[in-house]
Amino acid sequence: MRRTEIILASASPRRHEILTLARIPHRVLTAPADEAAVPFPAGDPGEYVIALAKLKNDALFAAYRDEIGDTPVLSADTVVWAPAMKQPLGKPKDPDDARRMLRQLSGTSHEVWTGVMIRAGAAESAFAVSTEVRFRDLTDEEIDEYVNSGDPLDKAGAYGYQSGACVFVEEIRGDYYNVVGLPVCRVAEELARLGISARGRMDRNDENNRY
Repeated sequence: MRRTEIILASASPRRHEILTLARIPHRVLTAPADEAAVPFPAGDPGEYVIALAKLKNDALFAAYRDEIGDTPVLSADTVVWAPAMKQPLGKPKDPDDARRMLRQLSGTSHEVWTGVMIRAGAAESAFAVSTEVRFRDLTDEEIDEYVNSGDPLDKAGAYGYQSGACVFVEEIRGDYYNVVGLPVCRVAEELARLGISARGRMDRNDENNRY
């Protein structure tokens, strides 16, 4: 099994933090990807998030193929979904959209889906992981206070379980880190299956953003 650094094709600080916590050396490299070009297949959020993760992976290779070479690239995308929803919830467009999402989630159970794609040369793995989350009933005052904090504006479903919205969650069934943005247990398993040992020493002060 070869030991190597991976490339994280995501600007999400939470995914970077999860990989750092797991002692998986990585560097961040991103490229623009038109997520609006991926249609939502009715009732299949798993297929949708895998397609989004693949889109981000493809965009990075198109922009930096020579630089990447055979270095493993990990991309991911997370959405919030419940069967009653016609469309999954991504990041809110603005504070009013965040309020709408939180009212929709109040007092209900929903699923958090993360799609992941790992590509290393000719080998690749794509998968989706789901975690069930239940919110207690939220008051309008609680929603307004949370939205005004700015915390939900860059998060799928307009909430961060690892931050201010932890007080909204009554129950969670599944991988906590999947709700934060990356199912790191499954990621480690898939890296090993591809023959990649990605755990090792990290240097937090590396100016090239390697950990």
